[in-house]
Amino acid sequence: MEKPRQSRAGLWNISFGFFGIQIGFALQNANMSRIFQSLGEDIEKLPGLWVAAPLTGLLVQPIIGHLSDRTWLGRLGRRRPYFLAGAIMAAIALFIMPQSPAIWFAATMLWILDASLNISMEPFRAFVGDMLRKDQHSVGYAVQTAFIGAGAVVGSLFPSLMDAMGVANVAPPGEIPDTVRYAFWFGGVALFVSVLWTVITTREYDPAEMGRFAASPAEAVPTVRALASRNYRACFAWLAAGLAVMAIQQQFSLLREVLLLGALLIAYGLASLIAIGLARRGNETNMLSSIVGDFSGMPPIMKRLALVQFFSWSALFIMWINTTPIVAQYHFGTTDAASATYQTAANWVGTLFAVYNGVAAVAALTLLPWLSKRIGQARTHIAGLICGALGYGSFFLLRDPTHLIASEVLIGIFWASVLAMPYAILASSLPQGKLGIYMGLFNIFVVVPQLLVATVMGSIMEAFFPGAPIYTMAFASGTLLLAAAAMTRVTPLTDGAAR
Repeated sequence: MEKPRQSRAGLWNISFGFFGIQIGFALQNANMSRIFQSLGEDIEKLPGLWVAAPLTGLLVQPIIGHLSDRTWLGRLGRRRPYFLAGAIMAAIALFIMPQSPAIWFAATMLWILDASLNISMEPFRAFVGDMLRKDQHSVGYAVQTAFIGAGAVVGSLFPSLMDAMGVANVAPPGEIPDTVRYAFWFGGVALFVSVLWTVITTREYDPAEMGRFAASPAEAVPTVRALASRNYRACFAWLAAGLAVMAIQQQFSLLREVLLLGALLIAYGLASLIAIGLARRGNETNMLSSIVGDFSGMPPIMKRLALVQFFSWSALFIMWINTTPIVAQYHFGTTDAASATYQTAANWVGTLFAVYNGVAAVAALTLLPWLSKRIGQARTHIAGLICGALGYGSFFLLRDPTHLIASEVLIGIFWASVLAMPYAILASSLPQGKLGIYMGLFNIFVVVPQLLVATVMGSIMEAFFPGAPIYTMAFASGTLLLAAAAMTRVTPLTDGAAR
């Protein structure tokens, strides 16, 4: 038995909540470096302050995915309770963030905001797979990507719109401009209302209905039982790697954020030790063993796509951290975060981010489906990755800030592809009963590269390119070329046999 085909209105309702979620992410991505610098932080320390965002995603998404696979709250459903809870917390964080009196407070609120956004966002990826039949997966994720792009446009442009309306765009040193303050408050309202719309207008299939639908191509495997048969060698390897990273940080006096990377490696090694021990004792229902077992037992196509995601999101996080200081320094000629010129540059970055997100919204519904039908999903994604590499590389060549719009068009095509293609490929290749946990685990390969950028990039820039953030774009361009090469090893079901 196949799921009913969703109408256009159904496709709209399923993903409309992502519109508000992405407004929140866009405000965070375009303005957090600005907020930190407005509160007096040095540019070299920005990556360390951004650690909170990817770290919360790393911890939250697998847990929420695991829990949402096992949740059923009657009329409220399986995924929607998490949409609503995350939206309420994120809206509160957006209202409090622009009132931050100090850097430590802003960093704490970034942690809370990103955790809340991830609680809402993670189930939305699985929600599309839950609600749509396999032949609608591509269009479902395309619609979701269009809402992501539209929400990001609104979130990115709002400070500039406030400036055009005469709202103060400059604040005394140590304070946040009113344009940013009002934008965050607007974002809190928009996020809550849009998520509430999806909660009210959709009805999830109950467990009995889901059981009657056709099984996914890959059936769920007893990953906890498989975990019980593993030895502890890999666990000790993770522990050794973490200790080695910490020793290198001490030996070469790298930034303290590098210690976090070592701590995470050690934490995963310890978690694996505990998970294997619990599995060997026959405890097959604990969450830790389930998550570790599912992570180690990922389907082959997911493992190959994970490498593509790793390189892709390294480039994206470099962009989000560094675009504002790059544009301010190289295209507007200032490094003074308290100056009117810097704030004008920051508003222009918001406009540039709106361009790439707007292009992504259009490309997701037009260019990507057209290309997929003609050259397949894998080659379409390769083309998108190459567009991104060209877009980042062009920052070295263009000095007129208006010419950067061309760069953002290329980046927008790349962004659309990253948001749509990997998830469309996965949705038809994963066990239906584990769609939430696997989508959450897939996010690890979105988060880990961000953590690496946040912990390692600062040390690299301080050692080799102090005060020259433009060179981060070279790293971004190079990693996307590596992602395109890795994508050649992925063959989706729609392009042949998934492997």
